[in-house]
Amino acid sequence: MGNPKAFLTIGRKEAGYRPISDRIKDFSEVEQTLNSEDRRLQASRCMECGVPFCHWSCPLGNKQPEWQDRLYRNDIKGAYVLLTQTDDFPEFTGRVCPALCEKGCVLNKTHEPVTIRENEAAIVERAFNEGYVLPRIPKHRTGKKVAVIGSGPAGLACANRLNQRGHEVTVFEKNEAVGGLLRFGIPDFKLNKSVIDRRLKVLEAEGIKFVCNTEVGKDITGDKLMSDYDAVCIAIGCGVPRDLKIEGRELDGVHFALELLQQQNRVVAGDVIEPKKRITAKGKHVLVIGGGDTGSDCVGTSTRQGALSVTQIEIMPKPPEGENPATPWPYWPLILKTSSSHEEGCERRWLLDSRKFIGKDGKVTGVEVEEVEWKKDEATGKMNLIHTGKKEIIKAELVLLAMGFTNPVLEGLLEQLKVDLTPRKAVAVNDEHSSSVSKVFASGDVASGPSLVVRCIASGRDTAASIDAFLRKE
Repeated sequence: MGNPKAFLTIGRKEAGYRPISDRIKDFSEVEQTLNSEDRRLQASRCMECGVPFCHWSCPLGNKQPEWQDRLYRNDIKGAYVLLTQTDDFPEFTGRVCPALCEKGCVLNKTHEPVTIRENEAAIVERAFNEGYVLPRIPKHRTGKKVAVIGSGPAGLACANRLNQRGHEVTVFEKNEAVGGLLRFGIPDFKLNKSVIDRRLKVLEAEGIKFVCNTEVGKDITGDKLMSDYDAVCIAIGCGVPRDLKIEGRELDGVHFALELLQQQNRVVAGDVIEPKKRITAKGKHVLVIGGGDTGSDCVGTSTRQGALSVTQIEIMPKPPEGENPATPWPYWPLILKTSSSHEEGCERRWLLDSRKFIGKDGKVTGVEVEEVEWKKDEATGKMNLIHTGKKEIIKAELVLLAMGFTNPVLEGLLEQLKVDLTPRKAVAVNDEHSSSVSKVFASGDVASGPSLVVRCIASGRDTAASIDAFLRKE
């Protein structure tokens, strides 16, 4: 620890966001960066605690105190090496991770945690700019072939680790480009897609083969896959969105969140969408149903498309602001989260249940909602939803369903491989991430259900270790 008193004399300083008036006009990344000296000072605030709760909080087990010290000493190469020992893609987590580490930081007891996420992003950006990120081509090959189905964070992490262990890895992606939800789900204003492409060049140079526009289970059968490869990793995510099957669901203008987000990401990438198929908030009142991160992404996207107004509703109660005694430090605090998209202009409401879509001439014009309450059953401890009878109509020409995802797509690959499923229709795996079918493994959301990018990367790494052990035993 270079400066043991820094946490007492230097306050937390965030880079912040670009001005709202500027950023809502484009899809460029909203987050700014600090200069290198300010970043060093922020890294110096790390106390290298005897019990590093930041490390405990991180699904990847990142060694935050060690690389914070290297950053403070301006040893960017050393910091990057330490960082990538546990995190394959810090350029992704440094942008989109909710920073569980910061919530566990001891300094968060006074709401002044070290800027761990921003420091992480700064390290990897300087590492790229200063030429420290170079292809690491395996010296020896095992002759074993592995197919990774899906190129999201879990699939990429698994492919990366297996390739470094000398196996020949082919990643199959059903879409036209690699990245999964990193590319087609997360808006460019949070993660510019050039960041993905930059990493892909490194992975390709290291020997990983990527095959796009190929849906395994349709373009390639499960039997063909099993005969051609020594091991298979399923990393197709949790792609079935939770629907809202109420009256009027068929009306034009009611869409799943990813329909909007995927299309807009493709438009930013240069695709031309037919006017009849274009989903746009321009000149419309928009209602986002669902209060999570995907809903927030819909808010920011709608604002940039030129919505007249954006309202986001949630059936759950409004979380407490600032403190929540139910989730004390060092646990993840269940408190109100206000994103950069919310700051750009959005009415947020809670305890509303959508009852009916209202339309005219086949197009949605509004949503009838009803106020609800949550009451605890003293006998069972279960929280029960109570409808109050207080209804109103929220005007909306575009409704976006952002209520999360339920399970992986079962048709095609999973049906053909005949893997066992959990009661929630995820792929059932054991502690080694192995499915019920020999040499078939599953990683990320397809096995765990919807989760965070950082958890998917951790799952991909663990799955790769299990596949490597399996192949070497074979």
